[in-house]
Amino acid sequence: STAFADPSSSGYDNDATKPVNVDYKRGYDEISNSNYQLSIKYLLKAAKTSPDNPDVYNLLGFSHRKLDKVEEAFKYYNRSLKLNPRHQGANEYIGELYLRTNNLKKAEEHLEVLDDICLFGCEEYDDLKDAIEKYKKSM
Repeated sequence: STAFADPSSSGYDNDATKPVNVDYKRGYDEISNSNYQLSIKYLLKAAKTSPDNPDVYNLLGFSHRKLDKVEEAFKYYNRSLKLNPRHQGANEYIGELYLRTNNLKKAEEHLEVLDDICLFGCEEYDDLKDAIEKYKKSM
């Protein structure tokens, strides 16, 4: 998908009393402007101050995927999913990355995870399902 999901959909504890990670916000904003290299710079700083935040690693994966850095993208998505296996964005994006590497089976596994998480449907499920359907039609 060309857009990226709101990171608050991760299920990560976004307690309003916690200070906002400025580097995370800058990295997020740079993704909105398609400045993926700059977003990585800020997100790597954010990862140092918030090493247990799956949203940081999800966006690092997203930025690397947009720069066609597949191995790095997998590394960061897997880190995000290790911290939160039910992270909706990371499950969608790693599924899309598996399609890019012609691994339909793994993409479908992440669609099943999203189906389990999103009891009443969610954008991440719909986007990955659409991507899988397009992939199958192109085969």
